[in-house]
Amino acid sequence: MTSDASAAGDPVETVETEAGTARVIWHRAKRARLVLAVSHGAGGGVEARDLRALADALPGHGVTVALVEQPWRVAGKKVAPAPRTLDAGWRGVWPTLAGAGLPVISGGRSAGARVACRTAAELGAHAVLALSFPLHPPGRPEKTRAAELLGAGAPTLVVQGGNDPFGRPAEFPEGGYELVEIPGGDHGFAVPKRAETGQEQALTLLTDAVTRWAAALG
Repeated sequence: MTSDASAAGDPVETVETEAGTARVIWHRAKRARLVLAVSHGAGGGVEARDLRALADALPGHGVTVALVEQPWRVAGKKVAPAPRTLDAGWRGVWPTLAGAGLPVISGGRSAGARVACRTAAELGAHAVLALSFPLHPPGRPEKTRAAELLGAGAPTLVVQGGNDPFGRPAEFPEGGYELVEIPGGDHGFAVPKRAETGQEQALTLLTDAVTRWAAALG
């Protein structure tokens, strides 16, 4: 493991995993009571608007945010590997995420949300945050991934765009999780320019929902 700093001055650690070298970018709270670890999806990195918004907002509420770059992304590859390889990368980073002895919320967006759900129970995650959970491929509702979400085995919050082609809120099955809708949001939580909810407001809705939920976890 090595430490470095990002261009913005955020502490960075590289972690060797079975799937290759991962990277953790820390946004630390002064008096942290929780760690929120979140990874990216298959089509982008930790620069995603929702991940950056959480990293900016939550440390002020006692939650350290760890943005995790999967090994394939660190290596500069453009195509994500198979789910089992993504899970292996996440498992390999977990000891670093849990190293401070604080409860860790396992989270991610899109494919990263699936990883968080699949591995939460075995890793002992305190809770799960699923951003833009890809309930099914676009136009293929019969290819449901609901079992991954329902099998997380920990308190779970889903934050979903109202117009997400990978699963609109109304398509989600009943279960022991909380779901918050971002009106008009697509899979990346982008909202149309003429939408009643503007882009900044949409991200505030997201960060407020996660802040409230995290506070209630105890």
